[in-house]
Amino acid sequence: MPGPQLPRTTSGDVLVICTYYQDGAPDWGGLLQQIERGALVPDGASVRLRPVADAGWDHLSGGQVPALLPPGGAAAPVAVLVDISGQYGWPLLVDLAAIPGRGVRVKTDLLGEAVTGLCDGTLVFDDLVRAMDARGAYRGDAGRPAFPTPTTPPPRAFPALPAAAYEGATLLVRTWFGDDDGWRALLAELGGIDAEGWVGADLDPDDIDVDDYPLTAMVVDDPGYAGLPPGAVPALLPPEGHTVLVLLADAQTFAGPGRPLVAVDPDDTPGHVAVLPLREAGSMACNLEIANMDFADFVAVAGVRPWWEEA
Repeated sequence: MPGPQLPRTTSGDVLVICTYYQDGAPDWGGLLQQIERGALVPDGASVRLRPVADAGWDHLSGGQVPALLPPGGAAAPVAVLVDISGQYGWPLLVDLAAIPGRGVRVKTDLLGEAVTGLCDGTLVFDDLVRAMDARGAYRGDAGRPAFPTPTTPPPRAFPALPAAAYEGATLLVRTWFGDDDGWRALLAELGGIDAEGWVGADLDPDDIDVDDYPLTAMVVDDPGYAGLPPGAVPALLPPEGHTVLVLLADAQTFAGPGRPLVAVDPDDTPGHVAVLPLREAGSMACNLEIANMDFADFVAVAGVRPWWEEA
């Protein structure tokens, strides 16, 4: 369990969960005062923002929220997380209905409008996802992603993904099983899989070419994940360990030039995607693990040549 169970809610209640704590005390970054003043929810709306805090939710991710709901689920289709990005005016909305655990960043100025729309049915979570910019923000100004995050609901339930073997690990998950030869060729291109189910785990640092950084990842090759959509990934990650990145090898991986992988953000904007060639996957995983770059730095913007293709 990633933390204490969330409180039961009644109709109209939307939980606002603090997940950032300083010396055990919740840090709301000014949002609590706005909620108490009634400054966020439009006049006459039936929605009530209900702040809740518990140090056991420190660093709780959006994908972990569905597992903490009380029996019967939540009364509202969405929850709000106030994490480190929330301190700077971009709290995270977490889907609790259509694809539980996926998230969208929403500027505080739009928070009340978005939550009210989701609760009264004038908006669905897919509307927020389709209106995300490249940084995963609803109606943000960072440009439209070249590869929009899919909104297809999961066709069925999926098993939990394996726990990260170490802090900051990457998972490489096969989600299409129509080309066994292509899958074996992909693993061979990554240096082959070892007895523990990893690619790149035994590399000698002295042999690494930093301009062609190899991928180190735990390989998940299980037909139980056939058809796994990106939005479902965050809720399948166990709380133990910390998975910094999930890479999906889908049908396009075996059909498109460069063997493109679908990278899924498990944390900052859960379920947000970046599509990039296999050769860049190692660089992405490494830079995220050492916090040198953000997930959004690898999201291609429509009409803009990705930085990794520049001469």
